[in-house]
Amino acid sequence: MSSLRNGIFSNRILWAAVISWAIAQTLKTFTSLITEHRIDWSKVLGPGGMPSSHSAFVTSLAVAIGLTEGWDSGMFAVSFVLAAVVMYDAAGVRRAAGKQARVLNQLMTIMLTEGHLPATKLRELLGHTPFEVVMGALLGTAVAWLMLRLRRG
Repeated sequence: MSSLRNGIFSNRILWAAVISWAIAQTLKTFTSLITEHRIDWSKVLGPGGMPSSHSAFVTSLAVAIGLTEGWDSGMFAVSFVLAAVVMYDAAGVRRAAGKQARVLNQLMTIMLTEGHLPATKLRELLGHTPFEVVMGALLGTAVAWLMLRLRRG
């Protein structure tokens, strides 16, 4: 048990990423109050929404590694590339899939009203707008910086 206490539970890099993710997921729940005029508890663990928890997670990881291992380290390079891929995917591929799901749902509604198709609805909110990705990245950066600076202070 002491190896866990001295290992995973004391890993500030990991905790910065996890805490960034948790804060982003919680914020998504309450930003739905502004956009949808209600608290949407399904966003606690769901994809999409403001801010991007994926972006917060990977950016916090990269910044925490940069602060501890050095900005010129191989670990930072790997985490930076991972963050770039995840954020590109969140704002690009997953967002496009969500738009396609919306169109398919509209077609299925038409088919349903005509009696040609059983009711099956696709998830439409899969990705993020570029603004949501940037806000997630800023959140992740702030959390990593605060956690790593508090450690030294």
